Amino acid sequence: MKAFKPMFVSGLVAAVLGVATMAAHAEDLLDKVKQTGVLTIACEGTYPPFDSRNTDGQLVGFDVDVAKAVAARLGVKPQFITTEWSGILAGLQAGKFDVIINQVGITPQRQAVLDFSQPYTYSSAQLIQREGDKTDYAATGALQGKRVGVTLGTNYADLAKKLPGVEVKTYPGAPEKLSDLASGRVDVSMDDRVMLPYLIKNAHLPLKAGATVKGGDTEMGIPFRKGNPKFAKAIDDAISSMKQDGTLKKISMQWFGTDITVPAAH
Repeated sequence: MKAFKPMFVSGLVAAVLGVATMAAHAEDLLDKVKQTGVLTIACEGTYPPFDSRNTDGQLVGFDVDVAKAVAARLGVKPQFITTEWSGILAGLQAGKFDVIINQVGITPQRQAVLDFSQPYTYSSAQLIQREGDKTDYAATGALQGKRVGVTLGTNYADLAKKLPGVEVKTYPGAPEKLSDLASGRVDVSMDDRVMLPYLIKNAHLPLKAGATVKGGDTEMGIPFRKGNPKFAKAIDDAISSMKQDGTLKKISMQWFGTDITVPAAH
């Protein structure tokens, strides 16, 4: 019996711990959020017009307003946590916050490790060109032989490199790229459709929106950790109600002057 007892006790302890662990994992994120009364939301805080700080230090932007509306529909308060983009997805997986609301594209790679809400914004690749440029870049072959400016490390840089006969020039950011576009060093810039109104307005240069580019469509959703079916339904229900009652469109029109919560027409 003495030889058996330690094994029995250790087995019992392991079983109890296993049940406790399963119970901990079984708790849906919705239960935790409801119990605390708080939804913790990660965003960069340096990504205008989606999320940035105003002169009073307050977080403002499209995604900030969306996050507040989602939290309200869940019946809880939003608590924002700002973090750099480079670590934001890992932070979510590690449980540092409940969700990310920061224009996270829904991709198969991310869906393999995280769950997503239904899309709440839709983006696509779109060109910016000089105001005096009358070229219809939507026409087949119109971009061949042209110099296209893109921001280094973006999906649009990868997309531009796949276009036949295009010379791709990369830039560290939008200001340098749009300056070269205005001065004629590149023929067009390729950017996020959602960002175009903001980029053109703040560049203070003679630029205008051009054609959308096929193959650059992206759906943005709210990611959260896997294994939370009740939370997933609650988030989707919140977004659905915001679409139905016009809340999402109203927020979009306020920040962009256009509705980015519906797919772009090609």
